[in-house]
Amino acid sequence: MMASFGGSTRRHPRSRGRTGLRTGPDRATLGIIGAICAIAGFLVLGIVLGPAAIVCGWLAMGRSWGGSRSIPALVAVVLGAIDTLLAVIWLAGATGSGYGVF
Repeated sequence: MMASFGGSTRRHPRSRGRTGLRTGPDRATLGIIGAICAIAGFLVLGIVLGPAAIVCGWLAMGRSWGGSRSIPALVAVVLGAIDTLLAVIWLAGATGSGYGVF
C-alpha cells in the first residue's frame, strides 16, 4: 500500500506522535531547571534566581498543587521560596542603620 494522498501508514494522522514538535520544554526539564536555579540562588543572586525557581517549579507541577508532583518541581518551589525570603531579609538588613552613608 502506498502512503500518499490519504493512504497514510499512520493510524491517526493528526496525532503528534512521539517525535512531533513541542511548544516549549517539558515538565521534567522545567523541574530540573527550577531546582538548579534554587540551588544556585543560595550562592548568588537569590533575589532573581529564587522567583525564577518558583516559576519553573510551578510550571513543572502543571500550575496546580493537586495531582502527581515531580520531586524536582517541588524542590524548586520550596527552595525558591526559601531563597527569595532569605534574599529579602538580607536586603532589608543591609539597608538598616550602620551600613548607610550617614
